[in-house]
Amino acid sequence: QVQLVESGGGLVQPGGSLKLSCAASGFTLDSYHIGWFRQAPGKEREGVSYISSSGGTTAYADSVKGRFTISGDNAKNTVYLQMNNLKPEDTAVYYCAATLRIIPIFASGEYDYWGQGTQVTVSS
Repeated sequence: QVQLVESGGGLVQPGGSLKLSCAASGFTLDSYHIGWFRQAPGKEREGVSYISSSGGTTAYADSVKGRFTISGDNAKNTVYLQMNNLKPEDTAVYYCAATLRIIPIFASGEYDYWGQGTQVTVSS
């Protein structure tokens, strides 16, 4: 019954924006730390952003810092990833993941729950 569902992906031109959503069911996200990850074809999954359960701590990969913003809405049981000034190298399947534990924020193997992913394609 525990489920995370990503949405909001699509095709955008370089410099464009998308807002991804990660909606939880079966548990409440306000008790969990959330990470956003992405995986491009032929490449390993990499961490993109992180938000603590309280929302008090956020973090970003250097490659997206200043362009992406993570946020949460407890009332909607949803975490968002606002992506601005998108680049072709941002093209990937984006996943959200959740954990109750304090872990290295971009250690994907330490997260307990994962969504199915949403495709983001940045191309002219």
